[in-house]
Amino acid sequence: MKRTTVALVAITLCAVCSVYADYVIYNEGTWPETWPKELDSVRKQARTLEGPFELFRLYEIPFTNREEFEAAWPHFLKVKTKGAPIILVRAPKEGFFSVKPAGLFIHSPPADTNQPETPRNTTVIHDRWLYCTYFELVVDGEIVDLNRIPLPADTPIIDERFEEETPPKGQK
Repeated sequence: MKRTTVALVAITLCAVCSVYADYVIYNEGTWPETWPKELDSVRKQARTLEGPFELFRLYEIPFTNREEFEAAWPHFLKVKTKGAPIILVRAPKEGFFSVKPAGLFIHSPPADTNQPETPRNTTVIHDRWLYCTYFELVVDGEIVDLNRIPLPADTPIIDERFEEETPPKGQK
């Protein structure tokens, strides 16, 4: 009986840890040198995740200062794929991918991909823009205030700030 319990605990632990093992995590922004030099000032506060299977890159960049965010915002816009969306999410965004209190997620394709930066033929947002550089903007209304920053006119804005989360089955 003890062997069975130990085996089950080991299997469960491996399964839980494998989710995190699918990503390589760097505790700084490892974005390409070709990105604007003005973004170098926020590299140290960023976190880079590569994975899960291909080395897709996600940059988590939290901000605690409105002036710092607003100074960097125009330079971030220079790296977004033309026509790719900005997805608005409510702050703070918590979990494995988290930004607190506010900030930006930059989704970026693998560095060595041969895929053109064009949308894929699907209606699932994150799949559609998989091989493009697009943003999730974590809005808190103070540090990231949509009344204070320009949103590009040629960019689709997808507002997910007020979507209700569906409770797990059996809960209300």
